Amino acid sequence: MLRPTDLAREHGISTQAVRNYERDGFIPPAQRSPSGYRIYTEVHAAALRAYLSLIPAYGHSAAGQIMNALGNHELDRALVIIDRGHHQLLRDRETLDTVRKAVDHLTAESDAAEGRSADHRTIGELAQRLRVTPATLRNWESVGILVPARDPATGYRVFHANDIRDAELAHLLRRGGYPLDRITTVVQQIRTAGGTDTLSSALEDWQRKLTARGLAMLSAATHLDRYLSLLR
Repeated sequence: MLRPTDLAREHGISTQAVRNYERDGFIPPAQRSPSGYRIYTEVHAAALRAYLSLIPAYGHSAAGQIMNALGNHELDRALVIIDRGHHQLLRDRETLDTVRKAVDHLTAESDAAEGRSADHRTIGELAQRLRVTPATLRNWESVGILVPARDPATGYRVFHANDIRDAELAHLLRRGGYPLDRITTVVQQIRTAGGTDTLSSALEDWQRKLTARGLAMLSAATHLDRYLSLLR
């Protein structure tokens, strides 16, 4: 028999948090003593360990959905949510790998072209360089991938070094089958980071976060298995 304070103390949380988790269905309903006090068992302790371990692995929302599904005896629904989390992690890893290769390629291209490339290009010149149509570049601009300046005298688009870099990256990702909305996100991240050099550091941080999430999934699987074994 365990008290709310026993469960709370193990995780450094408040007894009110334990009661809230019970209210939300993240742990099973507590038994009650003759005087009305909550009484928890090892099943509740295992459920709480499982729920808290799911948060860094799948996020608060998914963790709650998984525990709700298990509480309603919907094991397959819980497994589907878990499968989605693993699928998203794999997709993030593949995206990271693609972006890293693209950044390496762009850095090499920039080094090779240094000293011989023009300071800026027109839309026709950039389209010819990438072997795409000007209409393609205008489409990329419309979704936020490119943000060229305008010549104050003519109003024509002017693509500077950073714009050319963004176009090169978009071209690489497009050839890799990435949809425009995802390419827009990646290119805007590079633009916000201030270039490929800064992005390389951000990619390393991204890699560490993906590794941590993968390890959290392994830990969560252990706690979930323990909880399920007590429910059988």
